[in-house]
Amino acid sequence: MRVKLLPLMLCLGLVSMPGHGEDLMDAYHQALANDPVLSTADAARLVVAENVPQARSALLPQLSVGLGLEQIHGGNGSVTNSNGNIVNTGSGGHTRERDLSGTLSQPIINLSAIASLKAAQATRDSGDQTYQAALQNLYVRVSAAYFNVLIAQDNLDVYNAYEDAYKQEFEQSSTRFKNGLATASDMTQSQAYYLYIKSQRITAQDNLKDARHALEQITGQPTGTLKKLREDLPMQAPVPADAKAWVDAAMQSNPVILAGRYAVKADEHRISAARAGHLPTLNASVQYGKFGSWSSAVPGAAAYGPGVTTIGLTLSVPIFSGGMTQSQVRQAIAQRDEDEGLLETQRRQAARDANNYYNLVVDGIDQVDTTRTSVDAARKSLTSMRAGYAIGTQSLTNVVFAIQTLANVQSEYTVVRHQFILNKLLLKRAAGSVDVHDLEDINKLLE
Repeated sequence: MRVKLLPLMLCLGLVSMPGHGEDLMDAYHQALANDPVLSTADAARLVVAENVPQARSALLPQLSVGLGLEQIHGGNGSVTNSNGNIVNTGSGGHTRERDLSGTLSQPIINLSAIASLKAAQATRDSGDQTYQAALQNLYVRVSAAYFNVLIAQDNLDVYNAYEDAYKQEFEQSSTRFKNGLATASDMTQSQAYYLYIKSQRITAQDNLKDARHALEQITGQPTGTLKKLREDLPMQAPVPADAKAWVDAAMQSNPVILAGRYAVKADEHRISAARAGHLPTLNASVQYGKFGSWSSAVPGAAAYGPGVTTIGLTLSVPIFSGGMTQSQVRQAIAQRDEDEGLLETQRRQAARDANNYYNLVVDGIDQVDTTRTSVDAARKSLTSMRAGYAIGTQSLTNVVFAIQTLANVQSEYTVVRHQFILNKLLLKRAAGSVDVHDLEDINKLLE
């Protein structure tokens, strides 16, 4: 959307143009379907979740069957026929043997496997919370990328107006110089300002292109015309109006902290699993076997033994494993200590974020209001300077400075308005309470 200057640059404001475009929810749904960061987090969650059935399998029945077939060619030999007589097979024939077996086993006592299952379940829960953190982060990333496009577009509009203003000053100075009403230094000075801001406008164009590509990186779709933040924003303080309440909420609900707690819990179970390497295990088993043989050289020589069933308990008592069990215990303890340190780091970061964004939102109300007032004041100052320059009471430098001041405060106003909305979202993310409804609320502020 191109900014149009009012006649004679009496003000340097953005003119809202009607139209339709993509909104924040469009960008969010595109990101939800195409963002590689979120899809990677989802895949990682599924990978970790599969550890639970794998760990549980060590506590469930194990069934295996076997069938062995052997054929012996040539030579002299003998087999026992069905009557129990030994028969000479002669030469050139072959003997076949078949061995059928099956084993069913069930762990009865295996404390290490039980602890490993609990560790896998805690790790799965940690993975779920890590995914929730990635999802909440997506809300912020797509909103920030969307707002960055709007800010870059507004800044480009300001620089376009900035450039037009300097160009107008340069043309007027040139005309006044030709008519003997201005000095050569005024003309060259206005030309220098004009060429400088022209290069800045090109930089602003590149920034807009990069901001659009950053949004495309998340959504996987080309960025079209985006709806803009309306002028009349609700400037509401956080509820509850207490920074400590937000910090307490972060300690209870922040998914990064919850994931860290589950990780430490999993480490505790792994320590128990490692220590259980010293403990006995007890398994029950049922085995069945049947053997048969026959010869092609002697008719009626087939002999099949009766099936044999064996039922038993196996008690295994580990005595010494070369120090591996002790090493695994030490390793598990060190891993727990590492994750506890990481959890404390995450807790302190979440508390800092909650305090910081709470203060930014509270202070942002005054900041937005102050910056809006600054825009009005700078606009009036430019009008006065232009009038003074026309009658010779103000220099070109003062006019240029007034234009520059208005452009700067207009850019600042654009940034603080968008940042105020984003800070509210960041505050909720720190507390672990941000969800898609917050994006819907922001989307209602677009037009």
